[in-house]
Amino acid sequence: QVQLVESGGGLVQPGGSLRLSCAASGSIPTFYAVGWFRQASENQRDLVATMGGGRTTYADSVKGRFTISRDNAKNTVYLQMNSLKPEDTAVYYCSTWGIKRYWGQGTQVTVSS
Repeated sequence: QVQLVESGGGLVQPGGSLRLSCAASGSIPTFYAVGWFRQASENQRDLVATMGGGRTTYADSVKGRFTISRDNAKNTVYLQMNSLKPEDTAVYYCSTWGIKRYWGQGTQVTVSS
């Protein structure tokens, strides 16, 4: 069983940066993919960035601004978010999947002046 806990969200002005962290209580198998998703209000949960199978993918809306990374020794996944825009405002969730899928509880990111 893997439990994921996100942190690092908050209020930031447009153009600012945040780094989200996702700490796993247990070891995430190295063959599991990891990713970040976001949900704004009642909208669907959208993919932000994923890493797995030697590939990294990003939503078009965040390419060049966000970077996903993974520290297997710390069982932690990160999302570095730069040049934040108001439309990046959402609850951000991390997830890992392979044989099973796990989700964190989410962390709120608000981009506003």
